[in-house]
Amino acid sequence: QVQLVESGGGLVQPGGSLRLSCAASRSIFSINAVGWYRQAPGKQREWVATITRGGMINYRDSVKGRFTISRDDAENTVYLQMNSLKPEDTALYYCNAKDPGRDYWGQGTQVTVSS
Repeated sequence: QVQLVESGGGLVQPGGSLRLSCAASRSIFSINAVGWYRQAPGKQREWVATITRGGMINYRDSVKGRFTISRDDAENTVYLQMNSLKPEDTALYYCNAKDPGRDYWGQGTQVTVSS
């Protein structure tokens, strides 16, 4: 099992930046993949970015060039650096960890992009 705790959300103006953190209760390196998802009001949860144990990284098209996912194995933490934020990035952001046959979720951290 793994527990995930997200932090770093908040209110930011369009064009601003935030860095989200996902702290895991066990070694990040032991987890097959860790990713970020988001859910805006009235919409389905959508995938944002993933980093695998081997270091492979993928992003959804709408965040490419603006968001960067990274991990700190010593701190058991995965980060999502979000730059050039847009109002459409407003959502509850969740951290997800994937083991064979299991999915783990954090409680989420709210990101609001508004002037």
